[in-house]
Amino acid sequence: MIIVTGGAGFIGSVLVSRLNSEGIEEIVVVDRLGSADKWKNLNGKKFSDFVHKDNFLSLLSEKKFVRNIDTIFHLGACSSTTERDADYLVANNFSYSRALAEFAALKNIRFIYASSAATYGNGEQGYDDIAGDMDALRPMNCYGFSKQIFDQWVTKERLDRKFVGLKFFNVYGPNEYHKGAMQSVVAKAYRQIKEKGKVELFKSYNSDYADGQQKRDFIYVKDCAEVMLGLMRKRNVCGIFNLGTGVARSWNDLAQAVFAALGEEPKIDYIEMPEDLREQYQYFTQASMKKLPASLGEEFRPYSLEEGIKDYVQNYLELSWPYL
Repeated sequence: MIIVTGGAGFIGSVLVSRLNSEGIEEIVVVDRLGSADKWKNLNGKKFSDFVHKDNFLSLLSEKKFVRNIDTIFHLGACSSTTERDADYLVANNFSYSRALAEFAALKNIRFIYASSAATYGNGEQGYDDIAGDMDALRPMNCYGFSKQIFDQWVTKERLDRKFVGLKFFNVYGPNEYHKGAMQSVVAKAYRQIKEKGKVELFKSYNSDYADGQQKRDFIYVKDCAEVMLGLMRKRNVCGIFNLGTGVARSWNDLAQAVFAALGEEPKIDYIEMPEDLREQYQYFTQASMKKLPASLGEEFRPYSLEEGIKDYVQNYLELSWPYL
């Protein structure tokens, strides 16, 4: 049996779909559906049970799951970088994760969890998952802090020798629609083009970067699911890894790729960035991607930004049913 927390969410539901494509259906999805359209991410997926996240830990302790658990993918979290309730973030992203990790360690269950590139802060310490002092990282928001302290706990307990943590960089792709303001800029740009005929990007407030030339490491969600499937199978691979493409691309590149996927000429406007974002804004991220492929023992060939956006736009966003 495989457990996927956050299994109705963005990355989690795409992972469930990828597991289904391998004929794996004995999956327990753990999530909170709420009143949004998150449930649509599970429409057509095959899984054996659904458990509300608030009940899951108690059900585990009560031994309600009598079948053997092979792997836990812990992808459930509050992923809002603008969330200001630190108590909620620490309880949800750290304490809940620790309780689940302790269960996995006790039962010798394969445990693969979502960390975040937000742990790197403004990048002063670089984005290297091989060298460097994890304790020297200074996340710029409470979301990144909540992920960082779990990484630190895993390392302190030496569970990085048994578990896998994945520092996801900027993930985009189908099934992110319920995320509202936290959807990728790809999804937002698509809607803006459809509604206004143009894309609006934030102006730069850093003299080293022209407007729209702020850069991120964008990775397609299908690549993330593929990597997690490989890690489930290669149980000897453990540690905390970056998961990006290893190539930084600008917001201008992203916008132009969306226009190209739609067969339209680019039109970009640069708008003021909200003041509350300016102090925690990352101008550059780029994952060091030497460690993960070397550990997996295979070449990592992710979608390019243009390839991923073309697939996302033409095979999902442009369809009446845009879900994977």
